[in-house]
Amino acid sequence: MEKSRPMKRLFSLVASLCLSLSVLPAATDEVAVIETSKGSVVVEFWPDVAPKTVENFKKLAKEGFYDGTAFHRIIKGFMAQGGDPLTKDPAQEARWGTGGPGYQIDAEFNDRKHELGVLSMARSANPNSAGSQFFLMLGTAPHLDGQYTGFGKVVRGEDTLAKIAETSVTVSPSGEPSKPTERVEIQSVKIVPRSEVK
Repeated sequence: MEKSRPMKRLFSLVASLCLSLSVLPAATDEVAVIETSKGSVVVEFWPDVAPKTVENFKKLAKEGFYDGTAFHRIIKGFMAQGGDPLTKDPAQEARWGTGGPGYQIDAEFNDRKHELGVLSMARSANPNSAGSQFFLMLGTAPHLDGQYTGFGKVVRGEDTLAKIAETSVTVSPSGEPSKPTERVEIQSVKIVPRSEVK
């Protein structure tokens, strides 16, 4: 009789662990479908290295925060930056690149490389100043590794990245050749189970 109690406890623990593991993939195996005026991309997340950043991006996407914004900074071979709510209003163009959700999140720097297709958070000089702005890598930039929070990567839609990269740009107010001459809109960002992506 005494020997059966520890066995029951063990079976109970194993059952609980199996149940936890079976629920886990459903919660973490979500992707972002980013529809742009140049096509769509599907991004998988890296919650293992940047859980709070992933959670913040998903929250904003589910609120429709990104819908109707635009990539306001595009540098071929480097990256395309978007996620600024001010880009919804052409009258605010002089301020594009300065907007956010009204709060900031802490950096989650990690060992993931900034290479083609990586999704990472934009920030100011303060490491803990990211909010809603993000960038999609259009090339490889080792100097960003460990300095910016990479939190996902494009798994479908490399052709769309190539189209975004080919967008004609002019000189921005800061003197950088990165201001798109045409609007590259982020029409919507949807968070869906990976299994729903055809």
